[in-house]
Amino acid sequence: MSIQLDTMPKLGFGLMRLPEKEGKIDIEHVCHMVDAYMRAGMNYFDTAYVYHGGNSEKAIKEALVKRYPRDRFMLATKLPAWCMKNEDDRDRIFNEQLERCGVDYFDFYLLHSIEDGGNGETYERLNCYNWGLQKKAEGKIRHFGFSFHGSPAYLTQILNAHPEIEFVQIQLNYADWKNPVVRSGELYEILHSRNIPMIIMEPVKGGTLAKLTPELEAMYKAVRPDASIASWALRFVGSLPGVMTILSGMSTEEQMRDNIGTFAHFEPLTEDEKALVEKVKTIMLNVPQIGCTSCRYCTPGCPMNIAIPDVFRAVNTMNLYGDVFRPKAFYGGLIGQGHGRASACIACGQCEGVCPQHLPIIELLREASAKLDA
Repeated sequence: MSIQLDTMPKLGFGLMRLPEKEGKIDIEHVCHMVDAYMRAGMNYFDTAYVYHGGNSEKAIKEALVKRYPRDRFMLATKLPAWCMKNEDDRDRIFNEQLERCGVDYFDFYLLHSIEDGGNGETYERLNCYNWGLQKKAEGKIRHFGFSFHGSPAYLTQILNAHPEIEFVQIQLNYADWKNPVVRSGELYEILHSRNIPMIIMEPVKGGTLAKLTPELEAMYKAVRPDASIASWALRFVGSLPGVMTILSGMSTEEQMRDNIGTFAHFEPLTEDEKALVEKVKTIMLNVPQIGCTSCRYCTPGCPMNIAIPDVFRAVNTMNLYGDVFRPKAFYGGLIGQGHGRASACIACGQCEGVCPQHLPIIELLREASAKLDA
């Protein structure tokens, strides 16, 4: 069964940053967001075994699966290499996912976060590609692919070795197009040249491209006064040929409304607008920033309970806006909630081992502590 591109919504609902209330996913809030998304004629939902500590899959069962006919929506989830030790773990996790989500099959199933070495070697060692094809033959998976955070050379190697792959999910946004670590542009060109459909994650770079400095926001507002800043990042990705679906990890109904508005009557960037995005990017990248996308893969295993993405958000705010008071107040709030200080890092390296952005987190926390703990 090949992917019918014309049936895919341009906007996908990413379930990694769902709204929370008192430390738990706010199911009522998620239901409202699901309903708004479905009313707009969109129906692609992306979760994973590890999102929200395993509760994202359970939440989508309550907010979507129990409330809509199965043929009304497409559901994607992922197999995590770092949760497996042997081949038996493949079925153990997969069956648990079916139970968590309350479904009999997944429309899209991905090997999660492939990168050079590490996760990539685990999927090969545990024969996960053939296993995926077997699940597809059993009708438990409709489409089989992977999400990718590695090098262009490794992507080419995998695609050559596994022509059975139907789609690939990559991180892509205008800030990361030439990022020497992420290398979005090179990954895009490889996939586009092979006509492999792409699902895009982090189009707004974890919210970084939704709020810019007043100077940069004014440049966008001068051209489209009523358009949100985030819409420029989404339109950049949506204007690229070969992009199948663009995931947005929405956590508020306001974000949902804005993104639906962007895609309900989608307008590709004009040539003048492409030039403006390039100009904004050039200015923006001249300000040093920590390239954290707030995926939060680093936080569950931190022995000191450091809210690493939030610490980096405070540092980026200081760097971008020259503001000290509010980032320090925000950081103080984290400590007040029981999170460890940046200075509490014991350099165990757990966080660096799972970071899709390959950030030197230990060193960055030392630098953050110098700014925030002083």
